[in-house]
Amino acid sequence: MTTDADATPAPRTSPRTGSTRTATAPDRPAVRGGEPAFPAGLPLTRVQVPDRTALLARLATVLDSGQLTNGPTVRELEERAAELLQVPHVVAVASCTAGLMLVLQAAGVGAGRAVVMPGFSFSATAHAAHWAGGTPLFAEAREVDLTLEPAHAAERLAAADRPAALLATHVYGTPCQVERLREVADAAGVPLVYDAAHALGSRRRGVPVGGFGLAEVFSMSPTKVAVAGEGGLVATRDAALAQTLRIARDYGNPGDYDTRFPGLNARMSELHAAVGLNWLAELPARVAHRGTLAAAFAAETAGLAGLRTAWPEPGDTSTFKDLTLILDEAAFGLRVPELADALRAEGIDTRRYFHPPVHRQRAYARLGQAEHLPLTDRLAASVLTVPLWSQMDEAVVRRVAAAVTRIHRSAPQVRARRT
Repeated sequence: MTTDADATPAPRTSPRTGSTRTATAPDRPAVRGGEPAFPAGLPLTRVQVPDRTALLARLATVLDSGQLTNGPTVRELEERAAELLQVPHVVAVASCTAGLMLVLQAAGVGAGRAVVMPGFSFSATAHAAHWAGGTPLFAEAREVDLTLEPAHAAERLAAADRPAALLATHVYGTPCQVERLREVADAAGVPLVYDAAHALGSRRRGVPVGGFGLAEVFSMSPTKVAVAGEGGLVATRDAALAQTLRIARDYGNPGDYDTRFPGLNARMSELHAAVGLNWLAELPARVAHRGTLAAAFAAETAGLAGLRTAWPEPGDTSTFKDLTLILDEAAFGLRVPELADALRAEGIDTRRYFHPPVHRQRAYARLGQAEHLPLTDRLAASVLTVPLWSQMDEAVVRRVAAAVTRIHRSAPQVRARRT
């Protein structure tokens, strides 16, 4: 793995003020006058295209063919993904969101019927249900790993009038409780669909995520572990659904221009498929490395009061699409915004994935569900994502962990500085 340039020693001159710093104690965080851990900055994500020579050759083949859509490269990507995911059918689409929209439409969502889903998810999860004609009905997250809580999902399904579907999210690449969710969906008589945007390469008890539920929909956008530039993959064991999706992604046109239903222009281009194939080739190794990095961070911060990471169950594999910290403010000594500000002083970029949770966002305020998810509200207020890249060195991750540790040890002074 390459070593980022940010791993070089910090200079004596502050990049923010231009002033020359005097020697400081090594445990003093930058927000209190110490040297920043990453003076040149450490962004949350950084895309580094693997095997560029092979990619350029594949792109040249596509361009020489004169066929930029509905060609063999998309089919090759679908076949390769199906092998990795151990499912019979994969349908490539323009985005994960479009894939979710088409799956929910094919599953019969519509007429305002409820789609039960986590409030702790990206907004596209809810958008897909809305655009398919359904109404999002939000359920709680699990305390331990932030995925959908099956018991509360069951309650929400039972309370809904003619529920249409159960839609769960593998948050940060952590596999859901797929066995319990299957039981919940079966008891309610609804299809189970997964927003697997983060989970291309995740495993549940050794089984690849991709074959659970009616369908699982993956993202290949630039922040994901496997990248096509833009695009998504729908994995399913249902042959009829796969055929419907192949028509749906092309406006609902099976090829004779007599559209069977209102579809979308949701095709993945040959160029995007070529990029996706390039990334897919090294996916298992990339996922394993990200797991090593996450474990290194967890080891470095073990024992810090009030801090934990979102972690999969023993026997499961997460892609760690995001390395997310979960703070207990009282024990850690700082609120999430205070830690984010202190890390910014260290040159470390952060995001609050997912805050606010979807049920608190203005797009869904009309549903009047803001007061129903107290656990999700608390968890969403406590999360902070720090940088993790597939090509990152373990030494860089350890320096991020060391910065968090320094800030924690100076929490009273850091908080006092902000008041």
